[in-house]
Amino acid sequence: MSATRSDGELLRAIAADSDRHAFEELYRRYAPWLTARLRGRCADPSVVDDVVQETFLAIWRGKARYQQDRSTTGDAAGWLWRIGSRRLVDTLRGDGARGRLRQTLARLRHRDEASAEERVLSGVEHGDLAGALVRLSPELRAVLQATVVDGLTTREAAVLLGIPPGTVKTRAMRARKQLREALA
Repeated sequence: MSATRSDGELLRAIAADSDRHAFEELYRRYAPWLTARLRGRCADPSVVDDVVQETFLAIWRGKARYQQDRSTTGDAAGWLWRIGSRRLVDTLRGDGARGRLRQTLARLRHRDEASAEERVLSGVEHGDLAGALVRLSPELRAVLQATVVDGLTTREAAVLLGIPPGTVKTRAMRARKQLREALA
């Protein structure tokens, strides 16, 4: 019986040798966790299952590379979450997912009343919020994208953007303040 390998060891074995056993172990370790987290963001289990599969396929095919120079623990989970959450956002932005979402929302509400999501999206696309977002600096928009739209934690957003967590918090606070001022 072999000793349990660390996440880093598994990821290195997958990247270097296409080690199927390492991949299977990583999948068993993280697929249930990733599925549960993504289901918190998407109510359609088939979409979540597809996204989980696409996430692990990207790892197996080498399209997603883990940066091994991180010194803090839990980075593999954060890295997997970033891949999965981005794939979920991409899927939900696609026409097929958008159509499924509209069908689901239509079943849940009356056709003649606009949902809260539709009102917010309309404001984002056509209202004052769209203009206010465009006027934010790219750095502030990137923080809002990571933390609000993608739902990443401050720590995950920091890793994704390559900045310290304190900078993420400061930029998020500045972005919210500028949006409040622009929309007042």
